[in-house]
Amino acid sequence: MQIKLVVTTMLCAAALCAQEDPAVMKAEAQVEKIADLVDRGALPKIRLEKAHEAVLDAKDESLLRKTLYGKDLTLAQCDAMIEAAVRRLERRTKAAEGQDSLVAAGVISRSEMTTSADEVDRAKKERDWAVSRAKLVEQLAETARLEQALSTTLQNAPGEAHKIAERYDGNGIFTPRDFQRVEHAFESKFAKPMPISAIGETALHRSLGFDHRNRVDVAVTPDEPEGIWLRQYLTANRIPYFAFRAAVAHRATGAHIHIGPQSTRIANGG
Repeated sequence: MQIKLVVTTMLCAAALCAQEDPAVMKAEAQVEKIADLVDRGALPKIRLEKAHEAVLDAKDESLLRKTLYGKDLTLAQCDAMIEAAVRRLERRTKAAEGQDSLVAAGVISRSEMTTSADEVDRAKKERDWAVSRAKLVEQLAETARLEQALSTTLQNAPGEAHKIAERYDGNGIFTPRDFQRVEHAFESKFAKPMPISAIGETALHRSLGFDHRNRVDVAVTPDEPEGIWLRQYLTANRIPYFAFRAAVAHRATGAHIHIGPQSTRIANGG
């Protein structure tokens, strides 16, 4: 009964730490059943090890659903997301290699393999996507910080601000209806969607303490054709924007156009 007692204690501790999704709870319940059978000698201990591994995989899959496949992602979640994707790849690679050995030894047939090369390939793509999305979140965080750095520059050295960005206050308002007009006009002009990098309030902006409601960041260079047209359109319609041409010293972030009032600190009630 010792194995079952240890497993039950672990499951209770996990339940106290976080409310888990159905897939994780199902995998944990399976561990408890298998532990009981192992205690009674009905199953070998290796089955319990595999069941524990299935729990870990279910937890990683749950984390990836909330981060990699979720709508919002913060900087604090990026490392955990990548680590989960790497672990899933390692598990599938190890399982596939083990089954290849069994096929070579004639123990099982190729059709009996439960982990295929396709699953390993999907896990690799998932890992690569996690790394790519983490980089994008880091870039968006730098964009948000850059806008705040501009605010400081405007206050302390307004004469230097033009080197960083062009500011147009317009009528000080940017509404969802304005956004629809801008987006439609851009698509009509360039026959493609406007490259939006951040729209409205996001978990990332909240985690950084920035109010990004009713603001949109567009990934275009201000002095290239798309950026020039967008600035002219916004000015003609008196829509406020910030056109970022270069990074603040010691920062490296892409040029972009922020449509709407400048993002403010949440603490300031912006």
